[in-house]
Amino acid sequence: QVQLAESGGGLVQAGGSLRLGCAASGRPFSSLGMGWFRQAPGKGRQFVASIRQSGDNTDYADSVKGRFTISRDNAKNTVYLQMNSLKPEDTAVYYCAARTTIAGLYNFWGQGTQVTVSS
Repeated sequence: QVQLAESGGGLVQAGGSLRLGCAASGRPFSSLGMGWFRQAPGKGRQFVASIRQSGDNTDYADSVKGRFTISRDNAKNTVYLQMNSLKPEDTAVYYCAARTTIAGLYNFWGQGTQVTVSS
């Protein structure tokens, strides 16, 4: 099993920045592909960003490209999501996810952290 704990959510004005963190435990962190997803009220869960085990390959949703950056620190067992130039439409619960394969389904999920962007 893998346990994931998100942190860093909160309330920010449009144009501001936040950094989310997700600490993983239960398996060697370097063996986990990591991702961030979000779910806005009344909407389905949406992919935001992903990073492979080695950290040398990242992917982003078009809606966040150029504004969000995913990174990982394997020494700290933590993945980060730096969010800049935030917009009200970025308001959602953000979830950290982990997978044990290169490109398969995400097996493990965190509890989520609320991000609210005011206009």
